[in-house]
Amino acid sequence: MTASIRQQLAFVRPIPRHLVHRASVAEVYLTDAVAEGQDRFLVAAQWPRDHALYYPDGNGCVDPLLFVETIRQALVYLAHQYYEVPLTHRFVGRDMDFEITDPDLLKVGATPLPVVLEVAWAWTGHRPPQRYGMRIEAVLTVGDVPCARGSLRVVAVDEKRYGLLRRRGGLPAGPGRAADRAAQAERLPAHQVGRLRAKDSVLKSAGRPGEWDLELDLGHAILFDHPTDHVPLMVLLEGFRQLGYLQTTEGDAAVPHTLTGASMDCLAFAELDAPIRLVMTQHRLPADAGSPALLRVEAVQSGVLLSTVSMSWAAGSRAPAAAPGLV
Repeated sequence: MTASIRQQLAFVRPIPRHLVHRASVAEVYLTDAVAEGQDRFLVAAQWPRDHALYYPDGNGCVDPLLFVETIRQALVYLAHQYYEVPLTHRFVGRDMDFEITDPDLLKVGATPLPVVLEVAWAWTGHRPPQRYGMRIEAVLTVGDVPCARGSLRVVAVDEKRYGLLRRRGGLPAGPGRAADRAAQAERLPAHQVGRLRAKDSVLKSAGRPGEWDLELDLGHAILFDHPTDHVPLMVLLEGFRQLGYLQTTEGDAAVPHTLTGASMDCLAFAELDAPIRLVMTQHRLPADAGSPALLRVEAVQSGVLLSTVSMSWAAGSRAPAAAPGLV
């Protein structure tokens, strides 16, 4: 049955951008979805061969954060299209995790990569119509073969309850500011954090052992695809990823590592107009050549713990050096 349902999936064009909360059509990866049974779906997506931020690693494999963004889009799309969650509701991320189980299937080839998510839907803390609590478990398949898994839990609330949640955090919900040139100059060089373009680096040294500052540019066309009143989950995850790369790849002679898994909890809203510190709380080196490096990082703002993440990084082959002057 699954095989025949898969044949119904189309990869011709992206779904409407508003159904995945994106302003740019270029940032929409989903192309179709079909129901496979009660609260089970097949979701089709097409991944680009290259991307300004989510580009292939030195081994030619798809950026794992592209997988995470596809999970996010799948949850939002299914919520609106199949479960009638209002488009006016605000979505707030609670937790996320993923694991790459077969990276060889995620090699970028001569054409964009068609993938299918096998999605299981569940309600959590569900009190409609004001509050919709939802979670999806997704298995990523390429050519019908599983190669990764992930999950995402979100709550969607109406404007009244969203306002209550925002005030409960105790921090001002200001509009924030775009990073000025002086702040951009303080960021770590892009090649040190595993990025190609200087404007994609979001880290700067905090001047304290084990701590870094998250330096955001609200004008970044991908990280901030549309205006928002807080720092999105995917932006925090990008900061965590860059810090992980920095810690696992030391010096130009080192072999770069690849992010193969992460588990992230979101505990409070991250505001746009107050400094955010990333604090390394654990860095466990691999026990042998085949073991991953394990890292744990916390995001803290004004004394409030915003988010925690545990990451797994595997050593890969040496990648070509990136030009640090790209902008």
